[in-house]
Amino acid sequence: MGMPASVLLRGADLTGAEHAVAAAYDALRLADRLFSTYRDDSEVMRLRRGELAVVDANPLVQQVLARCDEARERTDGWFDVDLPGGLDPSGLVKGWAVERSLAVLAELAGVDVCLNVGGDVAVRTEGEPFVVGIEDPHDRTGVVAAVPLAAGGLATSGTSARGEHILDPRSGRPVASVASVSVTGPSLMWADVFATAAFARGGGLDWVAGLPAYEAMVVGLDGTISSTDGWPGTATAAPVKP
Repeated sequence: MGMPASVLLRGADLTGAEHAVAAAYDALRLADRLFSTYRDDSEVMRLRRGELAVVDANPLVQQVLARCDEARERTDGWFDVDLPGGLDPSGLVKGWAVERSLAVLAELAGVDVCLNVGGDVAVRTEGEPFVVGIEDPHDRTGVVAAVPLAAGGLATSGTSARGEHILDPRSGRPVASVASVSVTGPSLMWADVFATAAFARGGGLDWVAGLPAYEAMVVGLDGTISSTDGWPGTATAAPVKP
């Protein structure tokens, strides 16, 4: 889907790692073939054009669309894949695809795994956590926070990489009332969904605070940083002056 992907493995014995990494990337490529909105031959684009019915789609596509319906309900409609441009489940697919690939890598016994796709990170460790940096939306060469992550995922939604691409589902217009929202929790897929919904809400810290097991950090347009009470990260940079 036009995003960089990287794998970090940590362990004394990496036997079988090359095969597992290849399989993990194959899983990501499959997701691209099925869901990319940049490929005319993807099943999502065929669904958009009415060339394919959901009941005839790949079972993985049906699974994702069912998750999207669940996401719409869990976010009170603030996450919606039926956009003005047509069906676009990308906001859920990335986290879902990364978790599927992580499951492949998790078969490596005694190996800690960190998988990063487009800045969203999923990890599985048996020892020390990985420390994940959150990109500064005002200066993409730096980070605004460091988060120790031993399991689960960390997702960030914002405008610095793709511009104003997140829409208010009520009006269909782009939202840009904060610079970025990062969410961490036991599932990268749901962290990504919640980050997108919170960004659409204009930050949504109080809303995320009410979600069991998930925490959030918001970077404002003026560079100020705020977070839920249980946020595990540590700020690494001073707020940007407006």
